Amino acid sequence: MKKITLKDIGKHFGVSISTVSKAVRDSHEISTELKLKIQKYAKENNYKPNKVALSLLNKSTKTIGVVIPNILNYFFIQVLYGIEKIANEKGYNIISCISDESNEKEGKTLEVLDAGTVDGLIMSLTNDSDLNKNIGYLQEIASSQIPVVLFDRVSDAINCDKVIVDDYESGFKTTEYFINIGCKNIAVITPIGNSNIGKLRVDGYKKALHKNGISFDEGMVLNIEPKHDLDLEMSFLLNYKKIDALLCLDEITAVKVQSIVKERGYSVPGDISIIGFTNGQLSKYVTPAMTMVSQHGKYIGEIASKMLIKRIEEPDGGEPFETKVIKTSLIVRESTKKIN
Repeated sequence: MKKITLKDIGKHFGVSISTVSKAVRDSHEISTELKLKIQKYAKENNYKPNKVALSLLNKSTKTIGVVIPNILNYFFIQVLYGIEKIANEKGYNIISCISDESNEKEGKTLEVLDAGTVDGLIMSLTNDSDLNKNIGYLQEIASSQIPVVLFDRVSDAINCDKVIVDDYESGFKTTEYFINIGCKNIAVITPIGNSNIGKLRVDGYKKALHKNGISFDEGMVLNIEPKHDLDLEMSFLLNYKKIDALLCLDEITAVKVQSIVKERGYSVPGDISIIGFTNGQLSKYVTPAMTMVSQHGKYIGEIASKMLIKRIEEPDGGEPFETKVIKTSLIVRESTKKIN
């Protein structure tokens, strides 16, 4: 059976495609009598709306593009959940894309989303986007075409709304927590050393050491890259100095590090206390359960979604771009304890 179109329905009733579109969408602009006739005819003939055609007609797709760098990171999953929750409430769909920390894939994704596919874009940049041409392309999108909200990994070069975590403060407060429970030799394991957020957390760590009269030792900051052997790198670190605390800058690294430390015969938290970033599911169910820094990913997603939808629906609002800063919380569990 041939699929019936808006044009076919319009021809049947002698009205425009726009009138048919408004009728099937139950618009108040069409008389009730005509609207009911069109809706009845459309239903009887199994009319299915062509969303692409409707979006062109209405100049709106009711769709939001979301680009995240890593689907394995629980923080980004939580952000995505928050974005989708608000989008659904407001009648928007989302297209979620993963850049896999690849500048090339990030660029191709931006090209697709810039082709009239979405009404707005929510995005967290790859670790080294600042060194890439994608920043310029994204700036063009943000300034002239569709609203953009950046979250977590952002760039000052892009003029748009942003939602960020206070990473400097979180690095500082977490290190101070270690010091307050009696730890003196605190090491950092970071798989995000090249990113701005990783650098800010380490800067906060350095400030807390300085404030408490502890000298900063470059050898106590372990930068981990995907090609590195974490077991081997941890062996070097544990042999370098007697360590009583480990600050891991993401959840998966924290869980792996705790396992390695225990395999080496150390007690957690008897010998070494461990804190990780991102309060995900993994950290709750390992033994011992891990003390974690919660970045409130779901809330960040909700805020980003609300900011974007407001820009989409009020394009002439004229309000200046805003950067919202979200504070972190420390969820204390069994992987840390006060040294007697």
